[in-house]
Amino acid sequence: KDIQFIYSDYYNKLEVARFDSNVGKFVGYTAAGVKNAEIWNKDTSDIAAMRAQRETYCMNNIGIDYRTA
Repeated sequence: KDIQFIYSDYYNKLEVARFDSNVGKFVGYTAAGVKNAEIWNKDTSDIAAMRAQRETYCMNNIGIDYRTA
C-alpha cells in the first residue's frame, strides 16, 4: 500500500495533470489539465494500463532497490 505509481504531465515547468495509482485516475491541476484528465479518464483501457504500471514497474523494482540499499 505504501508503493504508488505517479505519472505527471508538465507544460512550461508547470504540472498540468497527474495519474496516481492510489487515486486510480488522472487529476488535472490547470484548466487545460482538467480537460485533458476528463478525456484520458474516459479511455478505460488506458486507465487499466496505468493502474497495471504499479504492479509491473514499481513492485518489480522494489525488491531490487531494497537489496542494493
